[in-house]
Amino acid sequence: MLIIPAIGGSPAMLLLLLLPHAIEFNRDVRPILSEYCFTCHGPDTAKRKAGLRLDTAEGGKTVLVPGKPADSELFSRLMTHEPNKSMPPASLGKKPTPAQVALIKRWIEEGAVYQAQWSFIAPNRPTVPKVSDTGWGRNAIDGFLLARLEAEGLKPSREADRRTLLRRLSFDLLGLPPTPEAVDAFVNDKGEKAYERAVDQLLASRHFGERMALYWLDLVRYGDTGGYHSDNHRDISLYRDWVIDAFNNNKRFDQFTIEQLAGDLLPAASSEQRIASGYNRMLMTTEEGGAQAKEYLAKYAADRVRNASTVWLGLTMGCAECHSHKYDPVTIREFYQFAAFWADISEVPVGRQPQTKIPTTEHQLTLARIDQELTEARRKLETPTPALEAAQKKWETAIVEDIERAKPAWRVVVPNKSESLGGQTLTTQSDGSILASGKTPLKDTLT
Repeated sequence: MLIIPAIGGSPAMLLLLLLPHAIEFNRDVRPILSEYCFTCHGPDTAKRKAGLRLDTAEGGKTVLVPGKPADSELFSRLMTHEPNKSMPPASLGKKPTPAQVALIKRWIEEGAVYQAQWSFIAPNRPTVPKVSDTGWGRNAIDGFLLARLEAEGLKPSREADRRTLLRRLSFDLLGLPPTPEAVDAFVNDKGEKAYERAVDQLLASRHFGERMALYWLDLVRYGDTGGYHSDNHRDISLYRDWVIDAFNNNKRFDQFTIEQLAGDLLPAASSEQRIASGYNRMLMTTEEGGAQAKEYLAKYAADRVRNASTVWLGLTMGCAECHSHKYDPVTIREFYQFAAFWADISEVPVGRQPQTKIPTTEHQLTLARIDQELTEARRKLETPTPALEAAQKKWETAIVEDIERAKPAWRVVVPNKSESLGGQTLTTQSDGSILASGKTPLKDTLT
C-alpha cells in the first residue's frame, strides 16, 4: 500500500494503491515505459531524442537515482505540470495513470533495478505461499491455487468423482476419452496409489507422444504441403513420427534440440538423427515458375531465423530482418549473423526439394531378417559337401558315357521355302545356310 502525499506542488492527495509485493522491471515497469516513453527514448536510434535511452540500465542511469525518486529526473518529469518539462509530451496524446506513476516511484525506491530480456532469465522456484486451510492442498501447486482463492474470499470446489477425474486426466494426457475398461479399473482400484497408477498407464500409451507432439509440431510449422504458391504435397511424416517417439521415450531436451538442428552433421549419424534434422526443411517453399531464386533463398533464411529464435530463444527476431528490434535486444546485424548458421544447407530455391529414402522401422526389421537368411544361405553354399560332390561327378561321368555310346551327329535342317517381304533374293546353299542378295531394305521380315 502506497501513500503519495503531494504531487508537484498541487494540493496534497492520497492515492491508495494495491501494488505487487516486489516490483519487477519486466512485469511492472517495462510495459509502462514501452507505452509512454520508448517512442522517443527506446531502442530505435533513428527516433531517439536527447540521446536518452530508457530500455537499458546504462541508458537510464542518467535520469535515475536508485532509491531516491525525488532526485530522479524521470520521476520529476512524470510529476510536473510544466508544459515544456512534462513527460510524456502532450503530442503523444496520453498520460500514465496515477497507479502507473506509483509503480515507477516504487520501482525507483526499490533501487530501479533493470532486468534482462525475460527469456534470458533463469527461472527460480518460488516460495509456496502460506494458506489458512493447511489440510486441503496435496502439493505445491495446490498451495498457489488456494492462496489466490483465499485472497478472493472463495472456497475450493468439491473434489471430482473418479469417473470425472479419469476423464479429465485422459483428455489432458492423451487427448482421448478413457476406455470403459480403464474407467472401471480406476473406480474399483481402492489402493493408495490408484491415481499414480492411472497416470503411469496413460503416460505409457503411444497416444501420449501424439498429444505432446501436437504442440511441438505447431511450433516448428509442420505441414504436408509446400505453402507459398500451391498446396503441392510433400511427405515429411517420418519427422512427425520421430517427434512422437522422442516424447514417448522421454528424450532429453538438449539431445532433442541437437538432433533437430544438426542431426545430419553428427558423427556417424543414424537414420533417426537424419530424420530429426528434417526440422530444417520444415518451412514453406515454392515451385512457382516465375519465382526469383535469390529472393526465395532470403525468405527461407529469414523464416529459419524467426522460427528457431521463437522456439528456442523466446525472442521475436523476425522484427530485426529490416531494422534493429524495437523491444527485444536484437540488432539487424545479429539477425543475419544468426541466419548464417543455416547458410550451408543445400537446397533448391525454386522447385521440389531433394528427397531422401529412409527405411521405416518395419523395413529395417525386414531387411535385417533377409540379411540373416542370405548369410545362412551363403554359409550353406560355401560349406564343403563331399558326398554331394561325388554324386555330381558320378552323374556327369554317366552322361558323358551315354553320349559317347550314342555317337550323335549334327543334322542340318534345310528349309523347303524361304521368303523376304522386303524383296531380297534368298538362296539356299549346299551347307544349308541361306544367302540374301539383291535389294537391301532398311527393315525386312524373313520367313
